[in-house]
Amino acid sequence: MEIANTYSEKLRFAEQQGIINAEQRTALERILVDTPDTGAARFGFSHVLYYFGGLIAIGALSLFATLGFEALGYGFLLIIGIAYLVLAICLTEWLLPRGHQIPAGITAALAVSLVPLVVFCLQNLLGFWSYDNDQYRDFHHYIGWRWILMELATLTAGAIALWRYRLPFLMMPVAVVGWYLSMDLARFWSEYPDSWGMNRPVSIAVGLAMVAASLWLDKRTRRQPDLGFWLCLFGALAFWVALSWSNSAYWLSKHIYALLSIGMIFTGALLNRRIFTILGALSFSGYLSWLAYSVFSNSILFPVVLCFIGLGIVAFGIWWQRHEPQIVAAISRYIQIDVVR
Repeated sequence: MEIANTYSEKLRFAEQQGIINAEQRTALERILVDTPDTGAARFGFSHVLYYFGGLIAIGALSLFATLGFEALGYGFLLIIGIAYLVLAICLTEWLLPRGHQIPAGITAALAVSLVPLVVFCLQNLLGFWSYDNDQYRDFHHYIGWRWILMELATLTAGAIALWRYRLPFLMMPVAVVGWYLSMDLARFWSEYPDSWGMNRPVSIAVGLAMVAASLWLDKRTRRQPDLGFWLCLFGALAFWVALSWSNSAYWLSKHIYALLSIGMIFTGALLNRRIFTILGALSFSGYLSWLAYSVFSNSILFPVVLCFIGLGIVAFGIWWQRHEPQIVAAISRYIQIDVVR
């Protein structure tokens, strides 16, 4: 039983540290194994419905806004945007006192996601937007300096909402719009505004900054609530996508990319952030594909050696599982967050 083994290892480690004695360890082990863990937080079907419905609602007025919807006119769109924004805030205020944290986070994120639409309509109605060919839906599709005011307003609204509610899902629109802003500023300052060569290093730097900010939030809040999750998710994605699309022809850069992939895998294990492990594994799989099809395309031994490497990694995983509590406990003393769950 995997859960029982996990409890046993943690209690054994506590006994080794002198926190409990052998009799207490046996009694606690019996209670933890025999008693159903009904209070533990689980990602169940209701959570799937929450996020699925919330993302549809958020995307309906942003990513999936049609030309027919925008043809209603900026005045009508402004009324719709403000009405939905007020409704989202009211729902958040109604849900929070009743203990519905996740739905409240989704409705609060919906309110923040509506801020760009409201600002875009206001700019057009006040005559500050003189680009007739731009539609609101282009905000999520094209990079351009003209969106900067909308992004700054959204980040401000996100900061106010986080101060008011402290709900983790609010970091989702903040992280996305923060990345948008970095790309638009890079395009504004770049000598070659249409070049991905300028945006790629900026995306890598911003991704790392988001990850660092998420670690700071973890240390400050001890993940209660887990405000750093969405920031870490989009930061890792921004870093990984930009790094993976570098398309460097140098062999040394390929090997450095592989080392970074391994580093991401271990980072995910140490910080209990699976996104690092998943992206690192995908990156390293791409590196192995490059070796198989470009470097060792005619080699007979390469698949054999690769198989043994894979088995060695499995053996290392068994060793890691046995010593994980001690390793993570030693690391947690430095970063001061509860990384074991």
